[in-house]
Amino acid sequence: MFLNRNKELRQLKDQLDSNGRSAVLVYGKRRIGKSFLIAEAARSFDGIVINHLCAQTTLQGNIELLCRSVCAGLNLPVMHFDSLMDLFSFVSELNRKILIVLDEYSYMKASGTKHEIDSYMQSVIDRLPPHVKLILCGSYTTVMTELLEEENPLFGRFTEIIHLEAFDYFESGDFYPQNDINRKIANYAVFGGSPYVLSQINPSKPMKENIVQLILRDTGILRVYIESVILKEIQKAYDIRIFQVIGNGKKRYSELNDRLSGNNNGLLDKQLKNLMNMEMIEKTFPINKPSDKKKQFYEIRDNLIRFYFTYVFGNESLIFRLGEDTYYETYIKPSLTQFISRRFEQISLQYFRRLSVTGQMTDILDFGTYWFDNPAAHTNGEFDCVLKRSDGYDFIECKFYTKPMSEDECEKEEQQLKNIEGIVFRQIGFVCSAGFSFTSGRYDLITGEDLFSDKNR
Repeated sequence: MFLNRNKELRQLKDQLDSNGRSAVLVYGKRRIGKSFLIAEAARSFDGIVINHLCAQTTLQGNIELLCRSVCAGLNLPVMHFDSLMDLFSFVSELNRKILIVLDEYSYMKASGTKHEIDSYMQSVIDRLPPHVKLILCGSYTTVMTELLEEENPLFGRFTEIIHLEAFDYFESGDFYPQNDINRKIANYAVFGGSPYVLSQINPSKPMKENIVQLILRDTGILRVYIESVILKEIQKAYDIRIFQVIGNGKKRYSELNDRLSGNNNGLLDKQLKNLMNMEMIEKTFPINKPSDKKKQFYEIRDNLIRFYFTYVFGNESLIFRLGEDTYYETYIKPSLTQFISRRFEQISLQYFRRLSVTGQMTDILDFGTYWFDNPAAHTNGEFDCVLKRSDGYDFIECKFYTKPMSEDECEKEEQQLKNIEGIVFRQIGFVCSAGFSFTSGRYDLITGEDLFSDKNR
């Protein structure tokens, strides 16, 4: 079933229906839905679709395999071409509408020297006739983003660029519509927004059963996916302990450096930068102190990977000894609500982003975290959900509750905020997954139902 991605689907269909030259780049992390999106768009293409998966082989090997795919798609006997340009020249001379998809283009790119294959592809794209459409698709984000750099031969050659990212909490909820609000929040907090991962969840089973079967068992499909696909790609060049140190929280650069090596030799900088380019981690900073490097933190970007490094990585033998069910009850269940609560703040920020993107809240200048220093009490810290407006800041308290939040609780939260020296706020608001036991014109109250309202589409 095709869910969401409506904007990207429309962009791709427009390119395939275009009367002009069309060369599209589609990229994003593994299992993010690239091939599925292309297949959905290609269903309405009025012509021949040739979907080719590039291989980790030589350039000549890739050309030969592509020749086979093209000839098979055209119902022709296998022919030999010496170069990509020769092959595409042959296709261009045919009076037929043809779509060629080069999936995992990074494999073909790696079969030549730096920029060699991209140079060949530049010549191909520059000579593409309107009746031949081309899509380059790839999962190695760092490699594919190189195609967008100014020194790359393919810079400026694409007529459309589509960067697929994971679904947010709202889009992910469409994979388990029958679940209640708190379960939807918990699903996203634990499993994240990868379409492949979401498709493995059984919404009719309890959360514990999904976690045990999919993640804790060494043969669980998501455990195998993480360890055999995601981690193997990372471990080739990066210190996997970076993820272990970050876990379910945030870490400053100095904390990571101290825990990993203590030697500031530039290696950690390079690894963090590359991992950010891979969209595995992200650097965050308070909206009121964006240039203060001491207030910058690193977080794991994907919720499933965060859960894995919080509860599974390094505990494999313990899980084996205790058994998955006992391990869950002993080591996961007591802190799972806290784990979900930390991600609920992320969900709340995604909600405000949706309000901004859909035009329901047009006066937001920025949103994110807010850093405070309280010299009188010798304390400092960070508020995780704050909106910046032209006349001040709105502080939003986020509560993942199983019962409605009371007015007394809200008043106590407001008083704690007022007690922090130096903080001046425009308004205080609350997001509570279970709603509220009162109505108020004083506070901005946002319920779980508000988070998943259809008006946010």
